[in-house]
Amino acid sequence: MSELSRVGVALPEDLLDRFDRLIARKGYATRSEAFRDLMRDALVQDRVAEPQEEVVGTLTLIYDHHIRQLKDRLTEMQHGSHRLMISTVHVHLDHDNCLEVLILRGKSADIQRLADRLTATRGIRHGKLTLTTTKAR
Repeated sequence: MSELSRVGVALPEDLLDRFDRLIARKGYATRSEAFRDLMRDALVQDRVAEPQEEVVGTLTLIYDHHIRQLKDRLTEMQHGSHRLMISTVHVHLDHDNCLEVLILRGKSADIQRLADRLTATRGIRHGKLTLTTTKAR
């Protein structure tokens, strides 16, 4: 671990109070650890926003499996981007709804394009892409 540096930050009291309640609920032992996590997340998000950055991520989709040919269209798009696909998980949530999680790896821009196409497909009720990288800035 590198040397620690101390910094001072001026914050409105009500903002700090709300932050303290949040980090207590999440189980952080100290404000410092919570601030470090926020900083690391901001750095990862900055990095994965670079179009050529190698990233890994998940795309979570919720959809109505009764929509005609939806599963076929999703499968076709996934096969068309097989280089990005690591794995998929499919769960039947109830009579009407399915959850599909795609685990992806590749260039950030390529994954974002695939996620946009899949989530924009008629019948998708909700889609959420989460990207990360193991590389530090």
